[in-house]
Amino acid sequence: MIELYGIKQCDTCRKAWKWLDEQGLEYRFHDVRRDGIDRSMVDVWADAVGTETLINRRGQTWRRLDPSERDGLDEQALRALLLRDPTLIKRPVVTTPNGTVHVGWTDAVRDALGQ
Repeated sequence: MIELYGIKQCDTCRKAWKWLDEQGLEYRFHDVRRDGIDRSMVDVWADAVGTETLINRRGQTWRRLDPSERDGLDEQALRALLLRDPTLIKRPVVTTPNGTVHVGWTDAVRDALGQ
């Protein structure tokens, strides 16, 4: 089953689940704010796509961080930051039954899921 990770109030996540519904694809939505995430999830995602792809540096949560919190972070510190505040994760994160991880909602992601 497709797993969709994001937050309920995210417009991009809403577009994703609307598209999935229209395609008749079965999926499960996880609200990372409400349901949380664990270290193994962050590690799998970051290993698959890279921490730089996973972190949303354009979002309000990132901009609200004190510069001392976000500057000069190594890989492990970035992963810890994502775990501490999952709203820093670019949305949605989509995982497929075969273990593929996609981040964001682009034509390429829709093409991969539609096959």
